[in-house]
Order: sequence, then structure tokens, then C-alpha cells
Amino acid sequence: MSAMDRTGETALLRSLVDIPSVSGTEAAVASFLAASMDRLGFDTHVDAAGNVHGSVGPADGPHLLLLGHMDTVPGELPIRLSGDVLYGRGTVDAKGPLAAMVCAAARLADRTDARITVVGAVDEERTSAGARHLAGLMRPDAVVIGEPSGATCVGIGYKGVFRFRMTAEQPAAHTSSPEATAAEIVADFWFGVREWLFERYGPGTASALFDQALPSVVAMGGGLEEAWIEVSCRVPVHFDAAAFRAALEELAGGRRIIVVEHVEAVRSSRTDPVVKALSAAIRETGARPAAKLKLGTADWNVVGPVWGVPTAAYGPGDSRYCHTEDEHIALPEYLTAIDVLTAALPRLAQSVALRTTTGALNGMGGGTP
Repeated sequence: MSAMDRTGETALLRSLVDIPSVSGTEAAVASFLAASMDRLGFDTHVDAAGNVHGSVGPADGPHLLLLGHMDTVPGELPIRLSGDVLYGRGTVDAKGPLAAMVCAAARLADRTDARITVVGAVDEERTSAGARHLAGLMRPDAVVIGEPSGATCVGIGYKGVFRFRMTAEQPAAHTSSPEATAAEIVADFWFGVREWLFERYGPGTASALFDQALPSVVAMGGGLEEAWIEVSCRVPVHFDAAAFRAALEELAGGRRIIVVEHVEAVRSSRTDPVVKALSAAIRETGARPAAKLKLGTADWNVVGPVWGVPTAAYGPGDSRYCHTEDEHIALPEYLTAIDVLTAALPRLAQSVALRTTTGALNGMGGGTP
């Protein structure tokens, strides 16, 4: 097996970005990724959900999973190279991190004692169907989530989400009637939801946004006789979802609440083996590593609570450009991220092997510090 040179590593990223892969249409990019890893000597296959797997290293070594995703949000962008900056949909979110993982694993293939598996998952931008399939398929010893943290930063947590919908119906009545209209009921419900969350998870209870509940109305409609509202709430670690659901039922006055999506928040400590390995590798580049807490969600929110293993997020790119018309990645940063992963994974393998031997892995990395 031979690793790529810098030109080949850059070409891999460009080729991935060249292939459109909006969620639900990942087949073409999956075929390309599988073929590319196969040519590099990975043991490669595509699972029943459409996720692409590529593994290097001994099968009986510590299992390190590098979990990226192949899909993007809708919105085709012109793909162009301006100097050393590549523009295009997916450059940051998250083909840059995924390509960096493939390149780092290829570099280490002939000199690792670990089983390193790179997975390009499907559907991360919608319902994380790929990650949900993986959660029941394996349990690695440690995980790096491929998301844009910046080459000198490590992602140590993602907020969870609780998204729900409430519909109100009222008998037909004149607008002069003292009875509340369906629209008014929905409005009162929303104000009640905000007040409940503010009292328990607002700025008065936590100064950092990561530790607060952040509700937003994402859709609403209706009128006098029928109205509805859909709310997405970014929730912190230790959020009491059962108590919130009970409060919603009470605030809705018995009207039906439909939970559209619920995933827990996840967070690793700074002493997590993945965080430590990535931080040490960043220092080797001459940079000072920083830890980031993200207000969005990722596939980590799906697999973290199930696997309960050391986990952190890492990848090149500035997440402020995710989903925007100006999405782009600096190629020097991309190449630096490959160097960081190449240096971090052997450290992580040693740490995991030691902790597996001593039994210290129990209960780590499941989403709470």
C-alpha cells in the first residue's frame, strides 16, 4: 500500500467536491470513494445503509473509527480554485474532513498497530440514517468525528436537539367571540414554552450558550380554526427531556404533541484520549490547540450515547461557512489537518490499547463530561 503525495491528497478532495451528493443522492460519490480507497489498499465495502467503509491495519488491533459524511445540504455552488483556496459545496461540510481522514489512514496503513476504519456516512444533513445504522453495527474503541473544527482546534461537544410540532383546532366562531382562536392558542403555547425553558435552562442558570436551551420557531401556520407550530430547541447536556415533554403536554392543554426529532447533547472532557491525542499532534505543528463546543448537532449525537467510547470531532475548515454560498477551504489547512491526524492516531492507538488492558474505557465518551 502506498500513500498519496500532496498533489494526490489535494486531488482527492477536489474529486469528492466535484461530485454532487445532496442527502439521499450519495450513490455516485460513494462509488468514487469506495473505488479510491480500494486503489489505496483499504479493505473496502458499502453497507446496507449506503455508508462506505475502508479499513487498514491488523484486524485484531485497537479499532479506531474515523467517521465522516459524504452528503451535503442542497444548493449547488460553482467549484473553483482561487490561489490555494477551494470553493464549492461540501469543501468544509464535510468532504474536507472526510478526505483528510482517508489520506491520514493511507499514510499509516503500513505502520500502524491499530485497525483504522474510515467511514463516509450517508444522510448526516437530514436524519443521520447512516450513523443510526452504524450505531447498531459496531462498537469501536475510539472515534474521531469528521467535522470542521479548524486544523488547530478540537471539537469536544455538540448540543442536542428536541424538535416538536403542536396543532390546535377550534370551532368556527366570529372574531368578536371571547374564545381564543387556534392561532392565539398556538401563540400562547409558544410563549409558555419559552418561559419554561428560560426558567430552567436560560442565562440565569448557565452563562455559556452551550449549557442553555435555545428554542426557535422553524415553521408555523394556520388561522382561526386550525393552527400549528414547529419548534426546534437546541438542548444542553443533562437536559431533562421527559420533564420537557410533560410540560409540553400541559402547555398544549391536552392537544397532540409530535416529537419530530430528539438526540442528546454530547461532550467529552479535555482529558478524553481522543482530545489529548489530537491536541498533542496540533502542538507538534507549532500551534496552540483550542477546544470548541458546537451549538449544532452531528453524527456524534447519534453514535455517542450508544457506544460510550472516547470521542472528539476534528477536521479542517471554518464551520461559519457551512451551508453558505461562500463555502470554501484553504488547502494548506487541509494538508495540515492530514498531518495532525497522521500524528494523532498512533498516540490514540497506544492510549486505547493501554486503557483496554486496564479496563479504563468503561463509561467514557457517552456524551457527558
